[in-house]
This record gives sequence, C-alpha cells and structure tokens, in this order.
Amino acid sequence: MFVSFFPQPKLFFISAAVWSLALVIVWFLGGEQLAAVLGWPAAAADVPPIIEPSRFLTAQYLWFYVYFAAGIGLFYLFWAWYAPHPWQSWSILGSGLVIFVTNFSVQVSVALNDWRGMFYDMVQRALTTPGAVAPAELYYGVWQFLSLALIGITVAVLNLFFVRHYVFRWRTAMNEYFTSYWSRLRHIEGASQRVQDDTMRFSGTMQGLGVNFIDSVMTLIAFLPLLASLSVHIETLPLVGSIPYPLVVAAVGWSLFGTFLLAVVGIKLPGLEFKNQRVEAAFRKELVFGEDDATRAQPPTLAQLFGNVRRNYFRLYAHYVYFDVVRYLYIQADAVFATLILVPTVAIGRITLGVFQQTVAAFTQVANSFQYLVNSWPTIVELISIYKRLRAFEATLEGAPLPEIDRTYLEREEKLGEEAATAE
Repeated sequence: MFVSFFPQPKLFFISAAVWSLALVIVWFLGGEQLAAVLGWPAAAADVPPIIEPSRFLTAQYLWFYVYFAAGIGLFYLFWAWYAPHPWQSWSILGSGLVIFVTNFSVQVSVALNDWRGMFYDMVQRALTTPGAVAPAELYYGVWQFLSLALIGITVAVLNLFFVRHYVFRWRTAMNEYFTSYWSRLRHIEGASQRVQDDTMRFSGTMQGLGVNFIDSVMTLIAFLPLLASLSVHIETLPLVGSIPYPLVVAAVGWSLFGTFLLAVVGIKLPGLEFKNQRVEAAFRKELVFGEDDATRAQPPTLAQLFGNVRRNYFRLYAHYVYFDVVRYLYIQADAVFATLILVPTVAIGRITLGVFQQTVAAFTQVANSFQYLVNSWPTIVELISIYKRLRAFEATLEGAPLPEIDRTYLEREEKLGEEAATAE
C-alpha cells in the first residue's frame, strides 16, 4: 500500500515528521529573522495586519515561501540520492505541494479572523454612536472579506484538482505493484475487487485523512498563539474560575474529552465494517461464479450468504445508533461551547463585539483541530476495514499467515470444490 508509492515508507514517514518538526522549530527560534541576515527586506514592526490579498505578497510571506521551498527541496534531494523511487516526484514533491497549499489556506483563515476583529469592532461603533462610521468604510470592510474569501476559494479548488491527480497516481502505483504479483494473489477472496476498488478507496481515503491531519496541525501552529494572546481578555471560566491561558486550556480539554469519548463509544465499528465488506464480497463472488458454473450460486447457498449480509448489517446498524447519539450530542454542544465559556466575560462587558467574534472563531479553529479524530472517525473506520483487506495481499507476498477470516473463506472454497468434484 505504501511501498509502491513512497521510498522505504517507515523510514520515510519518520524522517518526514522529524524534518518537519525541525523546520517549524528553526522558523520560530530565528528562521523568520534569518531573512534580515541574508539581506531580505524586513517586515515592518508594530504595523496593523494587512487585511486584503496583498497581505500574502509582503516580505514576511515571501520569505516563508522561500524557506518552505528550500526545506522541501533538501528533503527531496536527500531521498532521491538515498533511495531513488519511480514515484518520488509525486510522493515527495506532490506531498510537499499539498502541505504548502494547506498551510496557505490556514493563513487565509488567519487573515479572515483578523478581519472579524476589525470589522465587528467597526460595526459596534456604528451601532453605539450613529455617524461614527461612514457607509464607505463598511462597504470597504465587506470588500475585504470577499477578496480574501475569493483567494481562499481559488486556492482550495486548485488544490482539490491537484489532490485528485495525486490520489490517482497513488492508486496507479498500487495497481502496478499488486498486478505484478497477480499469479500469487488471484486465489484470495475478492482479489479483483481488492485491486480494482479497494486500492482506489484506500488512496482516496488516506489522502483525505492526511490532508485533514496536516490542516489540523497547521491550524494549531497558526491559531494557538492567537488564542493565547486573546486569553488576556478572559478573566474567568464557568465552574473553573481564573486560570492561566483559559481559552487554550478550555479548547484542549474540551477537544480531548470529545476524542476520548468517541473513540470509546465507536471501538467496535472498525471490525464490523471489515466483516461487512467480507460478507458482501463473498455473496458477490458466488453470484459471479454462478454466471459461468451451473453448480454454483444455488438458492440455498445464496440464501445463506445473504443471511450473513443481513445479519452483519443489522448488527452494524445497532452499534451505530448509540455511536451517532453520542456523536451528534457532542457536535451540538460543541457549537455553543465557545460562547458558553465567554458568558462571564461578556456579562461584565470586558470585550468588544469584534474581540468576541475573533475569539469564538479562533477557539473553534483550535478545537476543531484537536477534534481531528472526532470529525474523522467514520472515515477512519472505513479506512481500517479497507486496510485489513489489502493487508491480506501483503501477508501473501510476505509469506505471513492470512487473517482468520481469509483462511475461513479459502477452506469453504476448497470444500465446495471437493463437493463439485465428487458430484462430477
């Protein structure tokens, strides 16, 4: 699944994580100031943030683009030398581009958050002091939002286009890898489906989860400092009282609670989804055999196989009932949690409308990042079931024993074959 597309996957992903962490640490410890040493134009100090598209062409942003490209380029050159791979341009440079665009989208969100603070403070002045704000200022504020949103939408659409190509290349790599060993894999239950369908679903699902994970990490890096700075406006939290960095503590605590809760409640779902794919595959394959062999796909056999399908679906539905109840209750509570913790501060008039909007938006961004597992759990369940099916392929190629459910299927096929031979 991975070796077909990435060079030495285990070492590759470990080195990618370490290198990324090192680049982030260097950036915050002085990489941003390194620009001045190299003669790069320095960013102006104590200047209000630019809230329009030209923000992304300032010296600070342009230096980050150079820094990021250098980091990805060095990583690519190392792996191209250490372990050349036929798909290295897509797996390394393509992944780097996805990470860069994801970070850019997060920076657009940061710009929109700055806009909320500025615009809603202006709205509050207009509502409390008639004539204090000219209509042209409000119109200009709306234009600022639209221009930033247009940049974000354009980048998001282009990124989706590239990611779809990236996913198909990954699927192509898996397809070439598995079909080269087809003579050894063809006897596994649903082998054709695993090569044709599961590789497509695995690459697409894995890429979607990967992009969301990167987005969550980038959002945390961008918004946690902002949330910490906004905490100076918050004196107390309900039930908790006054604590250091209350917004950060509340966002992390609430998100970890939801993640742990959903993980416990949904612990049985991956296995049930996996079994569901297996019984569906067994039923479908018997029907396919029945198209060419009159002794196969007999009504009693089909009734038994479909009974397995029905039984597993009903069990899956039953388990999803309590999982969905807990998940939707948490999502609804999450929608008002940020407002709830700000009630004591709002009640005493400590913050303006702009700071309130900015705080709620930043809190939501950070909380959603920590809630990666909560938001992605159904997709993770599906991915685990697909992974188990493709893992049987790899077990065959490695000479390892097949999973028990695969061994059970092969034993049933051998028994049917013996019965057919006896009948002849």
